[in-house]
Amino acid sequence: MSLRIDRELTLAEKSSLRLHLMLCRYCRRCEKQMDMLHRITARRRERGDEEE
Repeated sequence: MSLRIDRELTLAEKSSLRLHLMLCRYCRRCEKQMDMLHRITARRRERGDEEE
């Protein structure tokens, strides 16, 4: 799942991930959490709230 954040997945990888997510509720939950964190950090970056 984290690879899709780093780079574009191949068609085979996308299909495999989609199938796995259909079967695994824990990974679906993890994916939602990762998406939320990604949106939060992107918003903070846009506003310039990054702490250095």
